Amino acid sequence: MKPAHRIAILIIIGVVIILLLILSAQQSSGPLTESEMLAQADARIEKYRKGDAVLQLVGPEGRPIEAGQMVQIEQLRHKFLFGCNIFKLGWCRNQNDNAAYEKYFAQLLNYATLPFYWWTYEPQAGQTDDARTRQIVRWCKEHQVTTKGHPLAWNFKDPTWLSGTGETAMDKQFARIERCVGEFKNEIDIWDVVNEATHYDRAECKKNAPLLTEGITKMGVAAYVRQAFQAAREAHPQATLLINDYRTDADYAKKIIGELVDKTGKPLYDVIGIQSHMHGSYWGAQKTWQVCEDFAGFGKPLHFTEVTLLSGTEGWPPLQISPDPNFSWRSTPQGEQRQLEQVTEFYRVLFSHPAVEAITWWDFTDQGAWQGAPAGLLRDDMSPKPAYTELNRLIKEVWWTRTTTQAADNGQVKFRGFYGQYRLTVTTAQGPLTGTFQFDKETKKSIKVSLR
Repeated sequence: MKPAHRIAILIIIGVVIILLLILSAQQSSGPLTESEMLAQADARIEKYRKGDAVLQLVGPEGRPIEAGQMVQIEQLRHKFLFGCNIFKLGWCRNQNDNAAYEKYFAQLLNYATLPFYWWTYEPQAGQTDDARTRQIVRWCKEHQVTTKGHPLAWNFKDPTWLSGTGETAMDKQFARIERCVGEFKNEIDIWDVVNEATHYDRAECKKNAPLLTEGITKMGVAAYVRQAFQAAREAHPQATLLINDYRTDADYAKKIIGELVDKTGKPLYDVIGIQSHMHGSYWGAQKTWQVCEDFAGFGKPLHFTEVTLLSGTEGWPPLQISPDPNFSWRSTPQGEQRQLEQVTEFYRVLFSHPAVEAITWWDFTDQGAWQGAPAGLLRDDMSPKPAYTELNRLIKEVWWTRTTTQAADNGQVKFRGFYGQYRLTVTTAQGPLTGTFQFDKETKKSIKVSLR
């Protein structure tokens, strides 16, 4: 063998050994530690939430703008959905509180969950709360807030007028799903279809929803969930449909999500919804990341649908905090500082995970919050808590794109920014020209922007 051949073989062997060592190190390192995961969060945000765009700017006469023109690019809206339930819109303590609610909601968020709890949405058979729902939908449209309905099927409580057998209750349940989704088609296109199916038979459900619980029991949970999704899909084939639960264990992953498929094995759902009410204690970054990793394995987007972190005493339920019947939760300076730290970390972790596409806070204000908890981003007097201020800074400043550049030949502009909706302004001798465009990770070609 010639010396040159021997050297080449040794080089190849050396490269193989290095590759094997790298692979072994990766395998032995295991999952990311919490410190590693947090340290890499900003890099993941840069990788998964931003992209490089090429714009083709066309002037009013249909010709590319001249090279060298100054171009200001400003983000208007995130592609990622930052949301909250909007249950208190117009229903706060007084007009000033209502105005504050609207102001702070529109300033921070682009996503709203609307209430469709059957027992309150249809208090009398056939008498639905469509009018108020349309008021909320109009407000959301005016403020570029995407809407979601919640929930279509949940056996937490039977409507007072519901009668008959479990089977007839199921028939009415599926008819309600078709009716709600069809009624608001193209106004509400995202739905939490089935809520908390993992624990449909808990004591309070049996007590408060005997007919619906009986119907699910006789039908079988898997069949019930599948038929609910099929009803929603028939009413609106293009809708985005979620399965939603507070469980993050195998009961949810295998018994509900794993069986929510059609006869060919194709998933009937579009998104996996994960509740994260943390009244008792904060999950922490490591658990949050692991939940994302576990459910990302289904290959579907994840929405964190109900997020609660308190700015007062932590504990769940309230009676475990204090036996005093007059006990009520209050937001405290110490609690608000803790909430600030937890919210900042929680949102950074979720925004940095590629499978997560939405985060919905639960109860925007302490005023009328679930369980009377200090769960809001606003205090009872509607003033912003530190967590609100920091989220606003992150969402609208740190995770927000504003840049100025120059047009190249043929009116071409390149920039890197967060996915979302944009407005650009070109300064010309005749005055400013403006245009808007949408940019997301699916954008593969240059984007034509017509200026006016």
